[in-house]
Amino acid sequence: MTSSGANGVLPQTGTSSPDIAKPNQVATQEHSASGAAHGNGNGNGHGNGHDAGKKAGFWALTLGSIGVVYGDIGTSPLYAFREAMHAANKAHGHVAHGVARFEDVVGVLSLILWALIIIVTLKYVLLLLRADNQGEGGTLSLMALARRALGHNAHRRVGTLMVALGMAGAALFYGDALITPAISVLSAVEGLTLVTTAFDPYVLPLTIVIIVGLFVVQSRGTEKVARFFGPITLVWFVAMAVGGLLHIADHPAVFAAFNPYYAVNFLLHNGHIGLVALGAVFLAVTGAEALYADLGHFGRKPIQFAWSAVVFPALALNYMGQGALVLAKPETLENPFFLLYPDWALLPMVALATMATVIASQAVITGAYSLTRQAIQLRLLPRMEVRHTSESQEGQIYMPQVNFLLLVGVLFLVVLFGSSSKLATAYGIAVTGTMVVTACMAFVVVWKHWHWPLWLSLGLLLPFLAIDFVFLGANLLKFSEGGYVPVLFAMLMMLVMWSWTRGVRIVFDKTRKTDVPLTDLIVSLEKRPPPTVAGTAVFLTSDPLTTPTALLHSLKHYKALHEEVVILTVETANQPRVPIIDRVRMEKLGGRFSRVHLRFGFMEEPNVPAALALCRKLGWKFDIMKTSFFLSRRALRRAAKSEMPAWQDDLFILLANNASDATAYFHIPSGRVVEIGAQLMV
Repeated sequence: MTSSGANGVLPQTGTSSPDIAKPNQVATQEHSASGAAHGNGNGNGHGNGHDAGKKAGFWALTLGSIGVVYGDIGTSPLYAFREAMHAANKAHGHVAHGVARFEDVVGVLSLILWALIIIVTLKYVLLLLRADNQGEGGTLSLMALARRALGHNAHRRVGTLMVALGMAGAALFYGDALITPAISVLSAVEGLTLVTTAFDPYVLPLTIVIIVGLFVVQSRGTEKVARFFGPITLVWFVAMAVGGLLHIADHPAVFAAFNPYYAVNFLLHNGHIGLVALGAVFLAVTGAEALYADLGHFGRKPIQFAWSAVVFPALALNYMGQGALVLAKPETLENPFFLLYPDWALLPMVALATMATVIASQAVITGAYSLTRQAIQLRLLPRMEVRHTSESQEGQIYMPQVNFLLLVGVLFLVVLFGSSSKLATAYGIAVTGTMVVTACMAFVVVWKHWHWPLWLSLGLLLPFLAIDFVFLGANLLKFSEGGYVPVLFAMLMMLVMWSWTRGVRIVFDKTRKTDVPLTDLIVSLEKRPPPTVAGTAVFLTSDPLTTPTALLHSLKHYKALHEEVVILTVETANQPRVPIIDRVRMEKLGGRFSRVHLRFGFMEEPNVPAALALCRKLGWKFDIMKTSFFLSRRALRRAAKSEMPAWQDDLFILLANNASDATAYFHIPSGRVVEIGAQLMV
């Protein structure tokens, strides 16, 4: 896959592959609470986190994973059990909060516990953490691995399906990134109403203030804040475990929830009611995708140990404590989480919950930055400004445009729904959709990459896929009550990505029709050489076999050619990182012409000057101060007979016109860049 051109679209100034349908990207939450370092994955399931472990240590990585990986799922007890019980009571016709049937409480608890065991422990912790792409995880990293496993001989429709699944996973993640901050912060601040009803009018304004503050500080970077993620979240999990332990004795029968009979019995005997409650039960496992997404930061073993030793025990104890409390005192169903604690501890727990929800929100915000950057690398989205906020951590980035759009979207949801209970109806569809996508691509990896027999691959993945579809169906029951919000947003994002990739393909095809083969131009110039200008000219192009438009226009206008001409192609590889030894390939074309091919992984930034410096080892004495970079900048206009509908054409042109400058994207000094304009009808 390749990047786009000077105005964010044109392959003549971008990078290599003409095949637009090769988006292989990782959606990771690229921030590390423990200072985990990036490195080259070794493809064995340890990857970068394993390398980082040598530096930061197993325990530091484990603590960091508690803060970053489990921040989201760690805030689910604030609302998951409550919403599941409310759904069951509402379906039974019990409007009041003071009703708690034993069968419902134990059934819901059993569903929650077994969802954590099957979906999180078995599917993610034990299975998917081993399906790494050179040490990197995440839905789109899995897509890259699946496409590579299928190989170049795969049927085009299969490849297109993988791309569509990847786009769907990315789009659904954006929906999750909008809802998580809204529901998490709202649910934490709502705890203030238990301290005193005087706080009731201030819940919404205070939530808005916290969310605005959270997004405002993003520009300062999260490196310093991230150092406290692990310790704060560890305290949070300990506090949850203690709160649950204090009340399990109120009704020890809740231990029966570990028997899957009660989960199955609840579903079989409640029909539609069971499905409604199941949709709310799924709230307990939201955040599970972070396990896989952050594999490259912390490594498999620290993430697995943190889950088994800290996170799962704390979650299980807290959920059982809530169940026991509700059975003993049904009136506590109004807010069973905070009512686990004595009055004197309410305010500290609200403060701790607020910090925990901010951490959970931070995870998806920075994850959205990372996902967007990789989408740009792979031409799924136009270029946007990327600012680095840390000298030591590559993943510490800030994207102003993404930050602003997320802020607007989160505030819109908070105002639109007004409470965490109402927001819960919108939550779940995006996450379950992502899990279905992950299970489908995991099947391809197990079958083709691990070389398991087809029957065994199906036997392993079909049960997980069936469970994911059941949860998706249960959440779709909430579609009209608010579930349509993440679906519409995901559809909008897919529409944007589809329009962008389709538009780039059309631009490439149109420019290719008028392109001059590079070898023909070289032969022509050798016969009639133009005047020579001192220095080196580098022309960026996506097709190394054809003459860059910028070169043709340069010859047309200047009637001269530099003493050394380099045709540069930058490719985004189908792997997270490319070893330095494979970064540069250089070949002499004859006369003054050379061709340079640069390769970057989809987790790397295309720093062109730094990569070109490696050419010195290949015999080219690269000097940035004697080099001029030529990029094409085309103004796009709608053609009378476009291949796209008018609305899609306009959308593509709008995206292209608002794309960030290629100079900054490729880290080329602006004083060394010459942009040559042209007009193109699309």
